[in-house]
Amino acid sequence: MSDLHDRRQYRVLHRTAYTYDLPVTSSYGRACLRPRPQHSQTLLEHTLTIDPVPQVTDETRDLFGNFTHYLEIHTEHERFEVVKESVLDVQWPEVDLDALDEHTVGGAAAVLRQDASLDPMEHALYTLPSAHVQLSEEVRRFAETAIPAGRPLGEAIASLYHQIYTDFTYTKGATTVNSTLPELLTTKAGVCQDFAHLAVACFRAAGLPARYVSGYIETTPPSGRPKLAGSGATHAWVSVFTPGAGWVDLDPTNDHLADSRYIVTAWGRDFRDVSPLRGVIFTDATKSSLSVGVEVTRLDQ
Repeated sequence: MSDLHDRRQYRVLHRTAYTYDLPVTSSYGRACLRPRPQHSQTLLEHTLTIDPVPQVTDETRDLFGNFTHYLEIHTEHERFEVVKESVLDVQWPEVDLDALDEHTVGGAAAVLRQDASLDPMEHALYTLPSAHVQLSEEVRRFAETAIPAGRPLGEAIASLYHQIYTDFTYTKGATTVNSTLPELLTTKAGVCQDFAHLAVACFRAAGLPARYVSGYIETTPPSGRPKLAGSGATHAWVSVFTPGAGWVDLDPTNDHLADSRYIVTAWGRDFRDVSPLRGVIFTDATKSSLSVGVEVTRLDQ
């Protein structure tokens, strides 16, 4: 087994702060910050510190099984900060892409329509278009070229993340949260969120369930390895459901499958479902600023 699939332990510190030029009188928010337990990770510790302290808090699970915090603050404030700290054991299994070549892309899509291991609701949620993953003509043409129906499935998965990695440039500021996939296909520049949305769109256009995954990757690379794009911030990648192997996670921003450097917070249809923090405020402020800091520290070295 590759050392990238060895067990690792991480501490994640994620700090978000908003400042306003005039006081906020009320704030209503929802946070998606607690990492979810899954086959690749175990959550050992988790704290969420909020300033000012909310008058109302509640934690539930959303439609996708993610942890979500509801917050109400009625204390007047000009600064709002949320600090999340988590400790996790992480170990991702290796995926045998060659074994997936038993099916073609089109054949796998046909098999999954009858696959009892995937709930029909999940199949629909992750195959239909969503707010940030619209299956326009341009997207469908790109998908048909990138992962044609007759291509072996494992080969298609590797080809897709490699093509996005090579054909598109990682450029901060090239897109916004409202940028569309046709715009990305024209500019060929964006960030991990954009590349994940494009890969998700390609799989869905081919009839394969795919979800958008939000989390982190190890900030400090092992000796001799380059720093990964997207480290020091939240990261996004893709998970596609396959016959036999189930969900397979891949990272088109960094040109490989997910491994034990990857920490999952949440997943959904697209970014809108897993935004770390969102809400509504009541204020006369006309200016605000946002600062976000992420530290991913390996504890077992």
